[in-house]
Amino acid sequence: MPALERIAAFADDLTAIRRDFHAHPEIGFQEHRTSDSVAARLTEWGVEVTRGIGGTGVVGVLHGNRPGRRIGLRADMDALPMQEMTNLPYASQTPGVFHGCGHDGHTTMLLGAARYLAETRDFAGTAVFIFQPAEEGLGGARAMIRDGLFEKFPCDEIYGMHNAPDHALGQIGVKPGAAMAGADFFDIDIRGRGSHGANPQFSKDPVVIGAGLVKELQGIVARNVTPTHAAVLSVTKFNAGSAYNVIPDTARLSGTVRYFDPADGALIAERMRAICAGFATAHDCEIDINLWNVFDVLVNDPARSADMLACAADIVGADSATEKTELQMGSEDMADMLRIIPGAYCTVGHGGGVPLHNPGFILDDAILPVGASLYARLVEVRGAAQ
Repeated sequence: MPALERIAAFADDLTAIRRDFHAHPEIGFQEHRTSDSVAARLTEWGVEVTRGIGGTGVVGVLHGNRPGRRIGLRADMDALPMQEMTNLPYASQTPGVFHGCGHDGHTTMLLGAARYLAETRDFAGTAVFIFQPAEEGLGGARAMIRDGLFEKFPCDEIYGMHNAPDHALGQIGVKPGAAMAGADFFDIDIRGRGSHGANPQFSKDPVVIGAGLVKELQGIVARNVTPTHAAVLSVTKFNAGSAYNVIPDTARLSGTVRYFDPADGALIAERMRAICAGFATAHDCEIDINLWNVFDVLVNDPARSADMLACAADIVGADSATEKTELQMGSEDMADMLRIIPGAYCTVGHGGGVPLHNPGFILDDAILPVGASLYARLVEVRGAAQ
């Protein structure tokens, strides 16, 4: 396992890089410091660097010592708009911004692979290192694609990964075919009529209307979507009112819809609009719904999934590289890249223990050489594939 051994030798450097990213998190399309650091390191290692793809995106290109395939490797760079509560010595220095999903680790792992491949240069083809901004629901992948990512940097295959604190350290899993849900976000604005809280008869109470709407929306998946199809509708925000004794004029509901069949997503959207229209008529108020697609269904190419698992077995052993069967209702915007370029996306387990997007989430730095080695191995093996 030369990749793992050589990368493990500079694991302390990777840990320092990752913790620096962690202490200075940046939300989507604002990853200026992160992009500066990524570009500087790639340049130092002799990688060709292009910046500004998709805003703050960075792409590095490294040619091997013999002809071969063009292998894309992708990592996300953005943090979440949430407060960290870990008390780590390298905790976020930016209030309200936190690498609570481990993208600092993903960026570092891809840098580790770039360093290894630049030092060895013993591979066929071309490695394309894609450092993507704004994965957390802001459309960073689509922004890079609009900027001509694959026209400027053609790839024959593309691979990515995500840390998994609920799996054992070094356990790597790939789900062939549909693996992660597509997602829509929505806002529902209710305009009623406010009044004194003591005189509700003069109001068209948007809080009561909204409460009924929340309950009714839950019936869409339960009673309209085919029971064997996985789907979720979650209202995650309910904003209304400013005082104890005032019935407000307006209320807003917001949330997300998840699905694996785009037809189910379209059905849910149609039912949501119909229910909102019906509630507006029933309560003599105005209700507007804005619903938009954020993530496509992530579909792993079956052949490339098998190739990724084979490379993972080279790094962590066959017992720890497994084909996953369960669907994940979470979403990932690498799905947009996989719609264009065949490839695969895997999970890499670590001993963090605390769930993703939790204020106490901690990434286990022991994962860094594992992920970096897998990225590098994919280039060594797939670049030479016929």
